[in-house]
Amino acid sequence: MFNDPSSPLALLRTRRSGRPRDLVAPGPDAAQLRQILEIATRTPDHGKLHPWRFVHIPVGARGAFAELLDRAYRHERPEPGRLELEANERFARQAPELVAVLFTPVESVKIPLWEQELSCGAACMNLLHAAHAIGFAGGWVTGWAASSPEVLQALGGREGDRIAGFIFLGTPGAPLEERPRPDFDAVVSTWHR
Repeated sequence: MFNDPSSPLALLRTRRSGRPRDLVAPGPDAAQLRQILEIATRTPDHGKLHPWRFVHIPVGARGAFAELLDRAYRHERPEPGRLELEANERFARQAPELVAVLFTPVESVKIPLWEQELSCGAACMNLLHAAHAIGFAGGWVTGWAASSPEVLQALGGREGDRIAGFIFLGTPGAPLEERPRPDFDAVVSTWHR
């Protein structure tokens, strides 16, 4: 089944992360991005809490996003270096599409926070799988901006929310690299009584 390129397992086996700086146009169009995000919501979610939100940052808003990053970075580091500021500018403008994923936990006596965190991570992975299935690549990154209260608030986050990451989407402009995978027997075992 892995050898049949049309099989779902072959598709899953070929997904690779793309470096956001290497993702080029075209990216998903509006209909494709909607489809990707709809698939991302089809994730395990105990209690139907959907403890995640997706914030699309379109190309037309990247200048404002770059300004937000500059402001937030300077607030946290009052004397930034030129290279740091240039890196933030590049971060904001790379790849054709950008989705920030917010972890938005719901207070619940039945659903532990840990399960909600897992659901958010699963939503991110579904987003990446959906993008790959349509023919795009994605890169899920965090960095300092994912820990910035100012960036979180500007993206619509509330107290107690966190940024799970920034997922950049586009067409690979460079070959996607296969990274080393763990030895199967080192991470898989059979429990015996």
